[in-house]
Amino acid sequence: MSQNDFSEGDLRNTGMALKHDREWDYELDRIVEAVHDRDAKKVGLQFPEGLKRRGPKVTDDLRELLPEDVTVMMSGQPCYGACDLDTYMMRRTDVFVHFGHSPMKESEKIIYVPLFSNVEVLPIIEESLEEIEGEEVGLVTTAQHMNRFEEMREFLEERGYTVHTRKGDDRLTHEGQVLGCNYASADIDADNVLYVGGGKFHPLGLAMEHPEKNVVIADPVNNVVTIADTEKFMKQRYGAVHRAMDAEKWGVIFCTKIGQGRWDEAERIVDENENAYLITMDEVTPDRLRNFDMDAFVNTGCPRITTDDGPQFHKPMLTPGEYEIAVGNEPLDSLEFDTFHGTW
Repeated sequence: MSQNDFSEGDLRNTGMALKHDREWDYELDRIVEAVHDRDAKKVGLQFPEGLKRRGPKVTDDLRELLPEDVTVMMSGQPCYGACDLDTYMMRRTDVFVHFGHSPMKESEKIIYVPLFSNVEVLPIIEESLEEIEGEEVGLVTTAQHMNRFEEMREFLEERGYTVHTRKGDDRLTHEGQVLGCNYASADIDADNVLYVGGGKFHPLGLAMEHPEKNVVIADPVNNVVTIADTEKFMKQRYGAVHRAMDAEKWGVIFCTKIGQGRWDEAERIVDENENAYLITMDEVTPDRLRNFDMDAFVNTGCPRITTDDGPQFHKPMLTPGEYEIAVGNEPLDSLEFDTFHGTW
């Protein structure tokens, strides 16, 4: 198999196994301590989509450690980030545990367990150095690899690089951390940015928001190094905007999930367009919108709904910025990646 076969950095559909087995520390002792301190009787666990299958095992382990009169329940609600909390469960449990993400908003009610990865990161970083131009580089990663961030920085500095890092805005917990909707940590004075982590979405968004930078992806999970290429993504977004230019009736979606709502943005669009209709939803899916008689939609919720699932919707699904282009308020060349900054 050639190197080009790995260019997408995703082995899920190749029949190949990941190079690394991943193990997580669920910090059960901290959860048990909180239950005892609060004399809790109900414990709620929320896992991101990729880790829901681990939920029963974690529940079993907690049951062995907790008194028999304590009920442990798992959230079945979709969960796509620290901004996507199961507020119904949170209000009805004494201890609420959110796994897989670092805190976006501090709360005494919520226990955040980030689930740091045990995957070795330095070998793939060393391989990525061939793609870094010059001696200055910005360093960013996801919550799962923040436990190795200082090690990454030292590794680069030992090889003669000047490493630029910063902490983003209030949605970001750690220095050098990026989210799927926020890349403020990459606002650094370096032409190269090294992203250490799995998947394409984070570095693609980073490259979209910082088109002047060379974004190198060092994926320690799939063991692949690639360069973020926005061309295919841009063609898809331009296509959606063009299809929406003739739209008359617009559905403006306000997402009711905590941490994802941009009410002012949604209200402004509806106020300025008499053919725009406000639709409130907790989970924005193609099926739920199919029965609305609209020509196009504007999503003011999580940008990933538009970028990840956009082609699956029966009518064009645009970001607020793309909407402004489609209705003629902004030029076509102003298209950019939709991000959240400071929103909660």
